[in-house]
Amino acid sequence: MAQTRTDVRPPFSANQLASGGATASLEARTSSGRALHYYARLLVACTLILVAAGGMVTSTNSGLSVPDWPTTYGQSMFTFPPSKMVGGIFYEHGHRLIASGVGLLTLGLALWLWLADSRRWTRWLGVGALAMILAQGVLGGVTVLFFLPPAVSTAHAGLAELFFCATVAIALFTSAGWSAEYGLSTATDDARLRLIATSTTVLVYAQILIGATMRHIGAGLAIPDFPLMFGHIMPDHWSAAIGVHFAHRVTAMIVTMAVATTSIYIWRRHRDRQELTRPAALLVFLLKVQMTLGGLTVLSGRAAWINSLHVVCGALVLTTSLVITLRSWRLWFSDVQSRVPLRIPRIVRTAASEGARA
Repeated sequence: MAQTRTDVRPPFSANQLASGGATASLEARTSSGRALHYYARLLVACTLILVAAGGMVTSTNSGLSVPDWPTTYGQSMFTFPPSKMVGGIFYEHGHRLIASGVGLLTLGLALWLWLADSRRWTRWLGVGALAMILAQGVLGGVTVLFFLPPAVSTAHAGLAELFFCATVAIALFTSAGWSAEYGLSTATDDARLRLIATSTTVLVYAQILIGATMRHIGAGLAIPDFPLMFGHIMPDHWSAAIGVHFAHRVTAMIVTMAVATTSIYIWRRHRDRQELTRPAALLVFLLKVQMTLGGLTVLSGRAAWINSLHVVCGALVLTTSLVITLRSWRLWFSDVQSRVPLRIPRIVRTAASEGARA
């Protein structure tokens, strides 16, 4: 009987499998996961470039420099001669080309996640990001075909921020720190932090939507001075444009208080958690830069490059706040993959168990 069990025993023991074959499998999966994470980070960087390009289109009033869509002056956007990309055409057509590249990268990320990531919610987030970039392209086309309607243009800007958030979230979810739960034995589980961080992120996004509305209705200089408003603390006369501009400034102060509350809370209660303190410090720095750029945008008469940097920095403030929020919710995510041990083939397990009983 013992001889029969010996005949079916694998060429290496369960211990050897765990220390050899399993280790090789783990290293292969770790390498694959690292490559996926860096690919996601590449998409984040390209998306930020796309946000900057979109900001330049708006800041230079180039939205109708190419009056047709999806073609460019009747030609495929991919065969349009670079020699004709002059003036506003450079910004608008360049924006379309960058968006196409980001779309292809997003398709690759969605496929990679679907094939390599065992977490269902992460795979569907990749599909959602792909759906968002496709919808973003359609909104961009509708914006051109209907001559820049403010509602559609604002929706286009708002969806761009959501897509950027999705790419940052995917990069975070595929990182080694996220998989390791930033130290499981002392993982952050703070309901108040979750509430404060989530509220801050929502407020930042609302501020961005108000700013997008302000830009697309042409209210960026409705109040032409800063920090005062027509020489007063409050505007001495009102219009729809002045109201939107005023709301943008007021919301900026609310966001400042929210960011300060989040950062101070983290530094007081979780100063030993670098995954929280580092983005909190970065968030405060970015907010200071953003406030400075906002004032300079008004004082410079909406200089294109300053206005565009203001848009980019706003996106970075949003995603930095999002990172803090997601990390504060880490324990609430169902991530079975990080807790399931490596599986040994059933035939090996059976043979090993029979050998142990013998």
